[in-house]
Amino acid sequence: MSTVFSKIIAGELPADIVYEDDYVLAFRDIAPQAPVHVLIIPKREIPTTNDVRLEDVEALGRLFLAAAKIARDEGVAADGYRLIVNCNEHGGQEVFHLHMHLLGGRKLGPMLARK
Repeated sequence: MSTVFSKIIAGELPADIVYEDDYVLAFRDIAPQAPVHVLIIPKREIPTTNDVRLEDVEALGRLFLAAAKIARDEGVAADGYRLIVNCNEHGGQEVFHLHMHLLGGRKLGPMLARK
């Protein structure tokens, strides 16, 4: 299974990369929903959170370490930011390569409509 994210990891598609280590790649979203909108992905192709295995622990921990560093580097750490991971169709997942959205740079408001 090859996704657009796998092609970015392989260097087959361009991306505005803001962070990379042995486990994680992070790049700016091409359709940002906030002034700062970065996608943080494990380099190993994991389709959804349902597919996470014990051997993915290091990479998933690195996602959060990368998020904290990116938030500091982008100047949004102090005011706050949101991290989002969607899973499957009802969760809003569009690319089936596990990824975390980091959004910030303005007040984001509630996550879901309140009833």
